[in-house]
Amino acid sequence: MKAFVAGISTYMENEDMEFRYRIYKENELLVEKKGFKKYEKPLVVSHFALLGLLKELKKMPQEDIEIVIHDAALYEQIRGTSTTKNKEVLKVVELVKKELDKFPVKVLITDVTGDFEAKTKWDQEVSF
Repeated sequence: MKAFVAGISTYMENEDMEFRYRIYKENELLVEKKGFKKYEKPLVVSHFALLGLLKELKKMPQEDIEIVIHDAALYEQIRGTSTTKNKEVLKVVELVKKELDKFPVKVLITDVTGDFEAKTKWDQEVSF
């Protein structure tokens, strides 16, 4: 399976954040979801979008999955290579890692930052 996820923050404080994701199995679209969640600080919007996607994936048959993101900071934080000291970010990253650890199958996170073609594909997938 392959999923594309995006979290979109607002420029105004206390406005809802937007999330979008699509889940595919062998190029067949299984889930397309777009919605809003309560306000989160821009630093953790992608984290909460990813948590929402993981919640959706738990309902599906368990098989290896690749999750495509466009957030280098989130990618580094999940890998453990980030040097951030922001307590709120560290707390939410820990939640994401715990959710990822609950999956009995391989979950691969791919960041498209720096890859123009992959970023273009990601953008097309989350622009609906």
